Amino acid sequence: MDENSSDMFWGTLGTVRPFPNFYPDRDAADIQAALERKDMAALVRILTNRNNAQRQAVAQSFQDKTKQDLSGALKKVLSGDLEELLLQLVMPPEQLEAQRLKAAMAGLGTDEETLLEILCCRSRKTLQEVAAVYRQMYKKDLEKELKAETSGDFARLVVALLNKAVTAGSVQRDVQALAASLSGKKAEAGPWINILTSRDSNHLDKVLMELELETGQTVDQLLEKHFSGDFRLGLRVLVQCIQNPQVYLAQRLLTMKTSLVQGIMVSHSEEDLLPIRAAFLRLSGSSLYSTLQKHFKGEQLLALQAVCRSED
Repeated sequence: MDENSSDMFWGTLGTVRPFPNFYPDRDAADIQAALERKDMAALVRILTNRNNAQRQAVAQSFQDKTKQDLSGALKKVLSGDLEELLLQLVMPPEQLEAQRLKAAMAGLGTDEETLLEILCCRSRKTLQEVAAVYRQMYKKDLEKELKAETSGDFARLVVALLNKAVTAGSVQRDVQALAASLSGKKAEAGPWINILTSRDSNHLDKVLMELELETGQTVDQLLEKHFSGDFRLGLRVLVQCIQNPQVYLAQRLLTMKTSLVQGIMVSHSEEDLLPIRAAFLRLSGSSLYSTLQKHFKGEQLLALQAVCRSED
């Protein structure tokens, strides 16, 4: 997979950079030896110090050399959270997001907020790639699965987010449409879904600021007053991701919930983990690096701190 194949890959705001002195065959041999010794620290050191494109090359070299799949070989010697973390590191980015979406819909009850995090933070192009990988991995259609897990206006919002397309609009007209949708006895969901999933974020920033001026209330107050349940949660997350996605993701990290911390840090490590770290520090008064130390230990902590990269 080439490094330009996806807008999920490579931003200068990532913490994980390409390893300069990179020899995939040497890495594959070192991983093979580390697996035989059950040397977790060596596995962590290699996998967290390569970027995703390099990890894919190492996995290919490992496969050629040993006739084994790297993920399968890791599963044999690892367990628990460290296993999950290292497996996420060796997945292509679209596969990781597909897996996180699947996990959010698994079992009893849906993890709505993880669905929203991915659908709101990712571009249309990325989501199309994720949907294609999802079909490949699970033999299921992502849109149909999302519809089956959700209902009503929330289902309409989720599907619109998956298929978001940017069309031009007039700020003033959009503000009027949103204000009008709140004027009746029952607020109309339609304009909120249509406008918030079909404009670029600069345009929407202006729309939301104008709406606040016009109504004399914050967007959050408007949503609180006029909508409820999952649909309100969905609009709230969407608005936060329009205004500042890194602050939203930093708030998610504050929970220090293992699956969230690992999923967000790995999936944003090459793209925008630096501004997420900066937002985390502003929100909590502590750096992400030192907060990880209070909640995790052993090789899992080493791996997370390596992805985080440094103190702030």
